[in-house]
Amino acid sequence: MKSKLLIISVSLLAFFSQSCEEYLKEELVSDVSAASYYTTPQGFEDAVKATYAEMKNFYGPEIGFTMTVFGTDVHTNGADGSHKAINRYDGGLNPEEGFIRDTWTVFYRGINQANAVINRAGDVEIEDELKNQRLAEVRFLRALYYFNLTRIYGDIHLSLEETEGIETTANKTPASEIYSQAIIPDLEFAISILPNSQADLGRVTKPAAEYLLGLALLTRSYTDFSASDDASRAEGLFSNIINNYDFELANNYLDLWGLDTLGVSSNISSAEDNPEIIFAVQNSKNQVDEGLDGQGHRGHLYFLMEYDKLPGMTRDVENGRPWKRFRPTDYQLSLWNRDIDRRYDETYKHVWYANNESNIPVWTQDEANAGYLPDGASVGDLKFNLGDTAIYIPGPGLEENWDAEDKFKAPYIVVTPNPQFDTDPWFYSERVYPTLNKFIDNTRPNRQHTQGQRDFYLMRLGEVYLLRAEARIKLGNTAGAAEDINVIRRRAAWEGMEDEMTITPAEATLEFLLEERAREMDGEGHRWFTLARTETLVERVRMYNPEAKDNIQDHHIIRPIPLQQIDRTEGGYPQNPGYPGASDAG
Repeated sequence: MKSKLLIISVSLLAFFSQSCEEYLKEELVSDVSAASYYTTPQGFEDAVKATYAEMKNFYGPEIGFTMTVFGTDVHTNGADGSHKAINRYDGGLNPEEGFIRDTWTVFYRGINQANAVINRAGDVEIEDELKNQRLAEVRFLRALYYFNLTRIYGDIHLSLEETEGIETTANKTPASEIYSQAIIPDLEFAISILPNSQADLGRVTKPAAEYLLGLALLTRSYTDFSASDDASRAEGLFSNIINNYDFELANNYLDLWGLDTLGVSSNISSAEDNPEIIFAVQNSKNQVDEGLDGQGHRGHLYFLMEYDKLPGMTRDVENGRPWKRFRPTDYQLSLWNRDIDRRYDETYKHVWYANNESNIPVWTQDEANAGYLPDGASVGDLKFNLGDTAIYIPGPGLEENWDAEDKFKAPYIVVTPNPQFDTDPWFYSERVYPTLNKFIDNTRPNRQHTQGQRDFYLMRLGEVYLLRAEARIKLGNTAGAAEDINVIRRRAAWEGMEDEMTITPAEATLEFLLEERAREMDGEGHRWFTLARTETLVERVRMYNPEAKDNIQDHHIIRPIPLQQIDRTEGGYPQNPGYPGASDAG
């Protein structure tokens, strides 16, 4: 952020509203010196909030989902979108790829904003306790941004000083030093200062900092620069979150997402209403509806199949605007035992009800000759009416009940993994596939509106149990790992199936944990990081992602340094191995 001009707008600061119905009342500040404004009490507060604001440019929009969902074992590309190379690992995954560039920019912009706050704090005349708390929040955010950068790009530029004006020099600091000089000390400082909770929803707390430090230590424990106690420290931090705060698992998995499925209604969930949420990016309905917040939670767009082009259907608010970005792999769909596990049924959509009378199909003479017409129906009659089932996806474990004759007889479309007859048009493809409904937002003001009101959950207690299980597996404590995994599995069980969902210590392996994370954390923006952390990315993508399996190489464990960074650095900037421009690229 340039020091000579500071513009703070409502759109950047909106997520600090006290409720979903209130705006943060901020004056537009422009044409002032940051040196003078940041050192005022109000300017200091606004500068802290601007550091938070960078989260909204990654967590919720397409860029964040693409960088964390694509290119994994559990999701591959749908029909649309301009960033499929991130999934396919083909030649398009190069230093010029737009999201590779923009992710770098977003997090370094946040780091420089944090550095500006930290460097100018000494001149701010506010009460010391409040100042230290705000500095702890900002250092948490700087640690988060550096942690993401190291996870994505490996060795990166390190600066703990504010950039004023144009800089043309940059270093490439080993990730080990990013951890030791920035991530870990920043989080240890934050833990020592931050309160257990804050009145302002969306501000960082001590348990959030403990979560992030635990995750950072667990991540480092897999590296060649790990400390001997990384996994044990991580386990202790996760245990503290589980045992010593007021967080609770939601009673039912459905309660996390606020869907209306299986006849169970629940309102859109928010961090404020959900005791499982440790830290979330806040979104306000009024602000996203009126365009004051230009980002919001957009996950409702990306996982939807092309229902609106199918007979009996048109796009509407209830079913969402289908951008067809991410579809589940066959492997992902194979992971649930739906007889005992409720999570697939509660977060995937099975039925679409007709909302467009103009394109409802009619019974044909051929169908009449085959004896498929129901009693009372005639050739030319509508096969179904408005409000009736138009599309049905049985999903894993149930599709085998639908053979060719069953699909012919059904008045509605039945979508199965493979065609059941030579002319069967309704089977899984890049356009039509099981739809993750976890982030649907039917409160949007119109069917085209892209911003959603959901809070983006960065940290929740359910994942903490799985992270502690992972640490315990590394430490050889499979009994403790099984206990943690079973907490999550029992919550996910259909009533009366808790025992069937329970695993033994012998089953508490990393492989099983990765499968459990795929079931529990489906689409939540963790999978690429998880596979990269556990050094299983290349192996699992080759096994389970058909679009990527022939392209992924060992160097894809990190992404390329953006060409923009290389071009703007005096003397150049080293490219990561394996990518165009690297010293090993020939």
